[in-house]
Amino acid sequence: MLNWSLTFLLVALLAAFLGFTGIAGTAVWLAKASFVIFLWLFVLSLIFGRRATRCNR
Repeated sequence: MLNWSLTFLLVALLAAFLGFTGIAGTAVWLAKASFVIFLWLFVLSLIFGRRATRCNR
């Protein structure tokens, strides 16, 4: 998921450099959205992953 964020960010930077503002704006939005989803999934895995290991002891 983090790889997709970085890919969209690079596409946005390249499109902005070449002057394609519509594509750059969309790529930035996709990069931000995928990064936020990545953060939520990471935090949830930390919370529920620790909880599952305590129950198994």
